[in-house]
Amino acid sequence: MDEQNQDWVDYDVYKIEIKEEKPDLDLITQDRVTTNELKEENQEFYVSQVKEETRHLDSVEQISIKEEQQEAENRSTATAGSEQQSTHRCQQCDQAFTTPSDLQIHQRVHTRENLNICDQCGKIFTRSSNLKSHQQIHTGMRPYSCDQCGAAFTALRTLKKHKHVHTGEKPYSCSQCGAAFSRYDYLKIHKRVHTGEKPYSCNQCGAAFTTLNTLKIHHRVHTGEKPYSCDQCGATFTTLSNMKIHHRVHTGEKPYSCDQCGATFTVYHHLKNHKRVHTGEKPYSCDQCAAAFTTINILKSHKRVHTGEKPYSCDQCGTAFARYDHLKSHKRVHTGEKPYSCDQCVAAFARYDHLKLHKRVHTGEKPYSCDHCGAAFARCDHLKSHQRVHTGEKPYWCDQCGKVFSQHSNLRNHQCVETVETVETEVTV
Repeated sequence: MDEQNQDWVDYDVYKIEIKEEKPDLDLITQDRVTTNELKEENQEFYVSQVKEETRHLDSVEQISIKEEQQEAENRSTATAGSEQQSTHRCQQCDQAFTTPSDLQIHQRVHTRENLNICDQCGKIFTRSSNLKSHQQIHTGMRPYSCDQCGAAFTALRTLKKHKHVHTGEKPYSCSQCGAAFSRYDYLKIHKRVHTGEKPYSCNQCGAAFTTLNTLKIHHRVHTGEKPYSCDQCGATFTTLSNMKIHHRVHTGEKPYSCDQCGATFTVYHHLKNHKRVHTGEKPYSCDQCAAAFTTINILKSHKRVHTGEKPYSCDQCGTAFARYDHLKSHKRVHTGEKPYSCDQCVAAFARYDHLKLHKRVHTGEKPYSCDHCGAAFARCDHLKSHQRVHTGEKPYWCDQCGKVFSQHSNLRNHQCVETVETVETEVTV
């Protein structure tokens, strides 16, 4: 099936599982994303077929039990609004159902009578209606279409579930935290936040995940697969959502804005990280020193101070860096590129932070002040140099005569004088 078409097949199909292309619903709930943000951040859902378990009837019992359990849970939740005690139990497997008809259909698992098998792919169904709905996957027929957006579906109840997108209805709520969802299967996935359940594990590295789709995306780390490519620049991505976010580079769209300063961002979590500038929150702390940071990526970069790791090296001169953005800035030394220009004068810079420092020439801003004498400076390194006047520190020394200096510029001037004197002496001799 086409991943980008919003189509959800009946839950009764034992090998069909709802999957999401955007971040896990459990992560979204942990972040307490608002209703509008959830819609924006979690729009891409698609149906994906689970790996073929088997087509032999020996496996029908286990598969159909799972099928009937899902169907019973859906029906129970839809009619009662919450989990209720089932009174109809199968005497062979103790599976419980809310209606006698559900139990009767389930018993076909054990008797292996009246099973419905797809003649094209071998999938097995206990209900003939579900087989008919499933067969539309092969024919491509989608008779049920949404009157608001035109999305088409193979089953009527899938269309009904889809309409929650437009109405905003979220009839399924978590009994532990109150988070609400438009579909029951999303609620089931969310509940793993509380239980810690991660039923899907990678057979290559052992990493565990809450959803099958997250595992599938993770597998691309090992295979290197990037199935989504940008039609404007050719950049490739492991997920459809990442490609959509990337498109904002070309469109300039920044849908997330800070309500305190108006700064705008292309990605919601960038806005979330930015808000810590205003709150002062630094939730990520180094376990080797007292340093704390606003994002986990900055913490990871910081840890290289302790390990000495510099994984990013220049292919022209071999200089190595702890951070990739530092390597990018360094490469401009070779290319001569200066992409950051001052809007008040002709000055241009290779790094954005250098432009920010330069702008203080025009604004007169001096945010760094000496706590000894009150002298103010535009740059932190200038303040540090000044403080040596008070401390008497002289960290720069001449390797020829042993003289020490508080400023590096003074050392350089001294070395120039020594060089000139040496040359003059040699000429005289």
